[in-house]
Parts: sequence; C-alpha cells; structure tokens
Amino acid sequence: AGIHNNLRSQTQMRLDGGFLGYESMPPREAQRRGLRPIGVGPIDPELRTDTITNSSERGDFSRAVARNFSINPGGRPLLFVVKKNARVLQNLLDWVEWASNGRDPDTGRRVVRDVPLLVIDDEADHASVDTNEQAFDENGQPDPNHDPTAINRCVRRLLRFFEKTAYVGYTATPFANIFIHERARTAESGDDLFPRSFIINLPAPSNYAGPVRIFGLSGNPENGSDDEAALPLVRQVTDHADSLEPGERSGWMPPRHRNGHRPLYDGLPEIPPSLRLAIYSFLLTCAARQARGQVRVHNSMLVHITRFTSVQQAIYNQVREDLSSIRRRIRRGDGGSSRPLLSELRRLWEEDFIPTTDAFDDPDYPPVSWESIEPLLGQVASSIQVRQINGSARDILDYGLNKETGLSVIAIGGDKLSRGLTLEGLTVSYFLRASRMYDTLMQMGRWFGYRPGYLDLCRLYTTPELNQWFEHITEANEELRQEFDHMAAVGGTPRDYGLKVKSHPALMITSRVKLRTGIELQLSFAGSISETVVFHRDRENLERNLRTAEVLLRRLGAPAETTPERERPGGRSHRWTGTSVWNGVSAAEILSFLNQFVTHPTNQKVDARLLSDYIERQTGIGELQSWTVALISGEGENARIGELDTRLVSRSPNERSLSIEEQRAEGRYIIRRLLSPRDEAIDLDLDRYQTALMQTVQDAARTGRREIPTTPSGPKIRAQRDPGTGLLLLYPLSPSTAQIEEDLPVIGFGISFPSSERARTVAYRVNNIYWSQEYGGEL
Repeated sequence: AGIHNNLRSQTQMRLDGGFLGYESMPPREAQRRGLRPIGVGPIDPELRTDTITNSSERGDFSRAVARNFSINPGGRPLLFVVKKNARVLQNLLDWVEWASNGRDPDTGRRVVRDVPLLVIDDEADHASVDTNEQAFDENGQPDPNHDPTAINRCVRRLLRFFEKTAYVGYTATPFANIFIHERARTAESGDDLFPRSFIINLPAPSNYAGPVRIFGLSGNPENGSDDEAALPLVRQVTDHADSLEPGERSGWMPPRHRNGHRPLYDGLPEIPPSLRLAIYSFLLTCAARQARGQVRVHNSMLVHITRFTSVQQAIYNQVREDLSSIRRRIRRGDGGSSRPLLSELRRLWEEDFIPTTDAFDDPDYPPVSWESIEPLLGQVASSIQVRQINGSARDILDYGLNKETGLSVIAIGGDKLSRGLTLEGLTVSYFLRASRMYDTLMQMGRWFGYRPGYLDLCRLYTTPELNQWFEHITEANEELRQEFDHMAAVGGTPRDYGLKVKSHPALMITSRVKLRTGIELQLSFAGSISETVVFHRDRENLERNLRTAEVLLRRLGAPAETTPERERPGGRSHRWTGTSVWNGVSAAEILSFLNQFVTHPTNQKVDARLLSDYIERQTGIGELQSWTVALISGEGENARIGELDTRLVSRSPNERSLSIEEQRAEGRYIIRRLLSPRDEAIDLDLDRYQTALMQTVQDAARTGRREIPTTPSGPKIRAQRDPGTGLLLLYPLSPSTAQIEEDLPVIGFGISFPSSERARTVAYRVNNIYWSQEYGGEL
C-alpha cells in the first residue's frame, strides 16, 4: 500500500470495513476496547480473519511485531497491510522464512507449503518496478545474476517463498508495467512482475468523475468514438509567474524554481489573485454543500505547487495569513474598502457557480441562492484549517477522528499528495506542478473521484499548458484502455499481445529507467485520418491557403459530380447538397496542394510536410496514386472558391483549452473535429458501406458495447478503400463562426488514408512483445 504511512493507514482502514469487519487497533487499545464490528462484520460473525497490522500511523509490520507474533500460517487467513518500504518488506520476509515449513527439492530453498499467498500491489507502477537495467544475451536470455531494485526484489522473493501464489497489481496509470520485460528473471528473485496473465480495464462507473469527464476527449476516428465534452470545471491560472527577459521566468511561482525559492507576488510575500480566488471558491463550496443539506461532511482543498518542503512552508504561511484576513473581513467588515469581500464572493457565486450549475442541468445539483450562502460564510471560514502534508511537517489529514463533525481543510503539499491518498470531499484544487511524465501527472490529479451531489461545485485551477497536457494524456490513456479491452475481447494475454502508448513531443510516458525495454516507433498513417483542427488567424496565411485550394480546384477542372448521392442500407441515401467531387486525381496534384498549404505549427496531428513525405513513399510502391477530392458544402454563407459556388461550413471554436481571447492572442483558431464518418464515406457505394457497417457492428459485439452502431467507424470505412486510392476532403470554414476578423474562408482539409499492409508512421512507445510481433526480434 504505497510508500507513505498515511496511505498505508488509509488502506488498512478501508480493509477493516470491507474485509476484516472490525476496527484494527494497536494491541493494547484492542485489549482495552475489544473488537468493534464495522462494515461487513455483522454479516456473518463466524467468518473471521486476523490482521497483523493496524490502522494507526505506526501500525505497519515491524521487527517488534514479528518478535511478539507467533501464529503459524495455515489457520485463519492473515492480513498484512504493509508499505512498499525495503526495511518493512525485509521484516516480513524474515518472518515468512521463520514460518516456512518445507524446502524446494530442486534448489533446497525454504518454502511455505499448503498455504496460498495473495499479494495485492496497490499503485503497482510505483516503487514495485525494477528500474535497474537487466542484460540479455544474444539468445534473449536474462542475466541470472542481475540485482533488482530493493522493493522489486523483496516482492519477488516474497512470491517465491510460497508454493501457491497469486500477484495482482492495481493502478490507474499502467504505463510502466507494460514495459517490464516479459522474460526478466534472476536466480535469486525469480520472475519479474510483468503482468503475464491478464490486464483488465475496470470501467469507470457513471458517477465517477475521471479524466475523460474532467478534460473531455476528442472523438477518435480510429474506433468511431464521439467527442466527449469536458465538464466546465477548469479555471486557468496565468498570474503565478511573470515574464521578464526572453527565456527568463520569475514571479510568485515560476514553473522552474529551486529549493528555498521565496514566493513573492508584486514583490510581497503574499499569494497571487488566482490562489485567493481558489480559496474564495472553496469557502463558497463549503457553504453551498451545507445549504444543500450536506452538513458534518469532509471538505478538502488541494494546493499542489512544488515538491520542495521549504517552499511549501512559505505557501502554507501565506495561505494561513490570507485565510485569517478573510475571517476578519467576514466578521468585522472591510472598513470602507473599494472591494468589499462579500461583494466579491457574491459576484464569484453569481458569475461562476450559478451558471456552472445551470450548465449541468441535473436534479442532483439543485440551484443554491446567494441568500442561502451568505449566512453560512462566517461559520464556514472559522472551521477551515490549513495543513501542511509533507515529510517535514507533523500535520496529518485525520478524517477518521473527525468523522462525526466533518473536517474542512486546505491541504498544502507535494509528493505525499501525489499517489493514492484520497482527500475526502475534495472540491477545489490549485495545481501548478509541471511534471512531464504521463503517470506522474495523472497520479497527482487527486481531483478524480466520486463527488455525489456536489460535482458542479468542484473547481480545478491550473495553467493552460498543464490543461493541454492532461488532455493529451487522457487521450493516450483512453487509447491504451481500449487496447486492453480489445486484448480481452480476442482472448489475448499480455504474453502474446503487443501494447503501445501514444507519445508526445514534450512529455514522457514514464521515467526513462522504467522505459528501458520500450522503443519509440513511428507507426503508419495507413488506415488513419489526418484532419486540420488548428488554423492560422492572420490574413497572410488565410489568403495563402485559400489560394492553394483554388489553384488545386482550377487544375482539376469541372467536377465529376455536384451534389452527390449514395445509396445506404434500409432504402436510405446520403446526399451532399452543393458538394463537388472529382475522381481519379493524380498524387502529383495532392502533393502540390500539401507542399503549398501552411498548417499551424501546433496542429500536432497534421503536418503537411510529413503527409507529403508519406504519400510520396506510398506512390513509390504503387499505392495512393489515384485520389478522390471533395469540396464539402455546408449551410453557412455563400462563397466562391475558385470557379465554384458553394456554402461555407460552420465549426465552432473549441474553448476547452484556450478561450477565444487567448486563441486570438496566440494567432490560433481551434476546433474539435473537422470530419465526420458520413463525409469519409462519400466515395463508398452501398456494398462497401454495408460491409464497413457490418464489421463495425461485429467489433462492437466483441468488445461488449451495448449499443449497436448504426454507422460504420472510420477504420472500417478506410479498410473498404483500395490501397491505391486516397480521399482528400476540403472544408471552407466560415470566418464568422470562427470569430475571425478577416473576411476570408478558412480552408481546412482532411485526408482519409486507406488501409495498407505495406505502409508504416505516428509516434508510439511500444513494449518488447509488440516489437517482437511486428519486427521478429528483441529490443
């Protein structure tokens, strides 16, 4: 259970209720108070399990416990909840060796017979993974004398002590685990902890607020999934650091700072306005929960900004001082201040919280008036405590001791708040810690969880950059989860099913030492879709791209079809009013278009140069030599593109990561999706469309989807197209819908690549099994 006492204690408490059925306590306290049935305890008192550890902060397994503990395994089940700490695990190993009752006939080592061992490894990607490099010979055999990291070695030795063992790892971020080498082993410790038998994706319950709900998810053409809009809970922080000279950062909390940094805002040791606003939000949230009848409940606010305890201490002092000021102003008034506190709080409630609750439009989140909030603010402010949660502070989050009254706390910390620990009733998070690793960032996101009756009140204050990173990691994480689902659906195991994780140019999947057996690959555009979702706003680039599109259309001449119509199953048809289609277009025309088109540099999934290079390579092997081109007509303003009259397409700006104002400031126009499967199928006749739909339905059945798809997915559409034929879709987007000042159509394009067995490129990190299956060798 994690590497910290507080997480081990929290885990023990949960097992007390969910498994033991009684409160675990230190021996003397247990003798004095006796067993108190809780949780599952009253169900069947005859079922009894003994616990060797208890829920106190010092309740871990130790030498003293081992000395005074003389029960041999084999009677009632024994529960140990231990930290992943080398000393604690060695104490456990010493006791197991003492309790062993046999020897292995081949090696002579001591073993425990007839007693099964189940090891449940919580946060299995953390501390348990061997980060020391293991050598393999020319035959792919591991070095038997390899020395694993201490905790990894202890866990593996514990498993070897028992003849009957099972190891199950749990984690929300399994990135490191899939990159464990599947054949790693040593003579002393045995097999490494590669998840050889299964990986099961536990689906999130509908009432769980996970990454997809918090950050949203762009629809994936690869699996036919739709966009999932983010909940309107993220608020942007931009005042934590001031830019001085180019490349130099300063201010209250620059992204990079050292131990001993003094956080100063405008030269003063006080918090920035964004953190004060977050504290105001927490105050309002606590009051609103009370107004909804959620009294005597825990309320938590997370402040996670830095890993340095000295800097956390400075932040702690500033937050305490600011909270004291808030209490005084509520109790005594503002003395004629031009910005009375109650007016600020009311404005925040009415301009932020009420519209957000309205947007949920859910009876579980009833509206709360300011008149219900205001009388509660004084008592709420007085009840809030500020605690520093790190290795140098003695503060703890003692939710259990306050379960009768509820604890309202602002928790300030770093690493101790990063893994596994649940902050009860967490509503407001102020997060600036810019790790560049997928797993670390996702684990720091303690705001994921169950928020019954108050999800609409939750807020995440973070930077635009971190928000974008979380969006990418959410996408990579969901794609990996879908791989797990597919592996299970086809009856595969991690032993025979290669796995991959989508890479990012600025982020790492996990630490480098955990990626020793992973390799970066550029996987293929074949069977994929590439579409522009980020556009320039300036006139020069808008004119250039419009001119590039017009040159292509003039060279193509008269379209083969105008307003095409295609038969569809059930006697239906799809009709594209005003759309023009050309067939048999040469690859040279497509390459000329791409070479002249200017894609926005932040449009990571579409780089005209990379697309052009890929097409050139494929034409060299006889593929993608013929193209279908379509100029899509929408329902917007009339326009003339080249010699053709059309209507502009509407695509609203996506403000999930950047507001309209920020997009303007950065010279960008961002949308979520350009294409739809309907448009991608513009070149499919009825037979190929029906085949694509049938295959989509079969995939849905294999993966356990309840809803039967009514339209084919993107990959199945592309699989119906001959490898020699590509599809280019041109979209003239409305500048008024885009809120662009220039009166010019914004040209977007999408390329639908057919499947191909001879193509390869998109950056993924793949594990050894994937590499072996694809390329027939070892990493």
